[in-house]
Amino acid sequence: MKKIFVVNTVVLMIIGLFVWRLYYLQLSTDRYKLNAINTSVKQEVLYPNRGDILDRDGRLLVSNTYSYELDVVPAMINEEFDTVSFCKMAGIQVSDFKKRMEEIKQEKFFRALSPYPLVRNVSRENYARIQEQLYLYPSISIVKRPERKYMVNSAGNLLGYINEANEAYIKTDSDYYSPGDLVGIAGVEKSYEKELRGVKGVRNYIADRLMKPVGPYKNGEFDKPAKTGKSINLTIDYELQEYAEKLLQNKRGAIVAIDPKTGEILAMASAPTVDPNRFLNSSDRTALLKDTVTMANFDRATQGTYPPGSIFKLVTGLAGQQMGVITDSTTYVCRHGFHYGRLKIACHCGQYYRPIALRLAIAKSCNNYFSEAYRDIVAKYPGDYARGMDEWKAIMNSMGMGVYLNNDLAVGSSGLIPSAAFYDRRFGEGKWTPYQMIFNGMGQGDISLTPLQMANFLSIIANHGSYYTPHIVREIDGQPQEDPRFTVMKKSLVEPRYFEPIIDGMRDAFINGTARQYRTTLFSQAGKTGTAQNPHGQDHSVFALIAPVEDPKIVVAVVVENGYWGARWAAPMASLIAERYITDTIERKGLETRMMTGSLEYEYEKQWITYLKRKGWYVEPVVKDSVESE
Repeated sequence: MKKIFVVNTVVLMIIGLFVWRLYYLQLSTDRYKLNAINTSVKQEVLYPNRGDILDRDGRLLVSNTYSYELDVVPAMINEEFDTVSFCKMAGIQVSDFKKRMEEIKQEKFFRALSPYPLVRNVSRENYARIQEQLYLYPSISIVKRPERKYMVNSAGNLLGYINEANEAYIKTDSDYYSPGDLVGIAGVEKSYEKELRGVKGVRNYIADRLMKPVGPYKNGEFDKPAKTGKSINLTIDYELQEYAEKLLQNKRGAIVAIDPKTGEILAMASAPTVDPNRFLNSSDRTALLKDTVTMANFDRATQGTYPPGSIFKLVTGLAGQQMGVITDSTTYVCRHGFHYGRLKIACHCGQYYRPIALRLAIAKSCNNYFSEAYRDIVAKYPGDYARGMDEWKAIMNSMGMGVYLNNDLAVGSSGLIPSAAFYDRRFGEGKWTPYQMIFNGMGQGDISLTPLQMANFLSIIANHGSYYTPHIVREIDGQPQEDPRFTVMKKSLVEPRYFEPIIDGMRDAFINGTARQYRTTLFSQAGKTGTAQNPHGQDHSVFALIAPVEDPKIVVAVVVENGYWGARWAAPMASLIAERYITDTIERKGLETRMMTGSLEYEYEKQWITYLKRKGWYVEPVVKDSVESE
């Protein structure tokens, strides 16, 4: 019995040894995997060209060129691989090769049998030389990848850029993306990535023992051609875009112009302007992304949130009428501003101690009128301020303020339109009155909007209550934009009849109001100046424009950071944008020159120094003697 037990034990041990060896050979080593990928049939991924990007008139803005890179299959790098010879041939340092291999192995979704980029931007000259010697290194392949070519030197934030997909990006569509793929990271490149990227293809071929292709596999029966990405025509008028950026040079801010009849964005400039060609250079791209001083990579048109200042009085007037607390003939008396107890809001409308109605209040930008109107809005239901506040907020939200616009832009902000709950959290439920947020009525206080949202509510005013969601793409592969987000007209909660006195007041601003110095006989204009108070420095200059008044073709919202007041910078810029678009020329050359050559860099430097002093980081510059001592 004892002998049988020993024999059984030995047999079981032998069987276990065979099982372990089988497991080791098939699952714990790459021996058989490598044999599979070293067979004579090879597969090459064919990368498609990304689709071209053009402006509304067909001007080519972004196209393609090619770059070459060396890819490596990590599983095929073993002790027989001649690292020194390869690095010499590829023109790289051995230390860089080892470092890159370690980076590849540390990637979260590392796959030993997948190709990874090893050396990028191989020149055409080196490509030919490397191609001749590549048979010595079966683990290395040379890949031709499409690369972006920018035909313009501006609109970088709008166009965006492509870069290598990171792990998180690959995970969003792992059936398509692989390590090393170039994908849209910002701007239109990001928001229309699926349309622009195209479809990868594959080519199967037979290779000889030196790994050189000798012919197609089964006459290409299993090949799949790459499909070029779709071309995209933007709504942007590039000449107008370029002009807007020139007006903003040496300044910071944004200009947004929209066709109110379609919601098409005609120009969306953010300053400082970014040259998209800088995205092609990794060091330049890194510098842009890390710039926390000018923040050029921050799209002020869609991400920047500003107090709109007095242009917000337009929607305060609309909400007041819709809620029934004022009419176009309701008057308030301005006593050099708004007064309540010890609270005083100064006013410079010049219409003192006499009744002012809505139209004149807009033209003269009376702070008292819209402070009193906002108080009456919130206090519409006596004893229930929360109800009045939320009714007002719903109207603002219906005009695209305080909410995301659900457009086709890569980035954006909802801004802020406060609710009753907002003030309940701040002051305690039921423990606040309209006077604690009275500044909201004239676009200060807790109100913040993006320049795009400002332009959108101007479209609503121009259309007497209706609008199309602002969008950046007009056609895809020659076919008109069909997304219902941009083809179905939306309506605000404000009835059409309440818009006429608002537009009349805006027209009067160019006749006898705050924008009269920028009146022109070339076309009619309706506008509103705004001075947005800024706790971090000089006030912002803001302006809202509709032109021509009788048949609006363009609305323009301008924000110039630290631009003092609305009529100083923002108003003339908006008027020039409208002139350029409507007449296709500029007659007011002197005004144009003043805007283009003017600079606010001194304000930004002063603001930066103030910031450094507040942080305790400022160091006084060393002043050298003008005359050297003998």
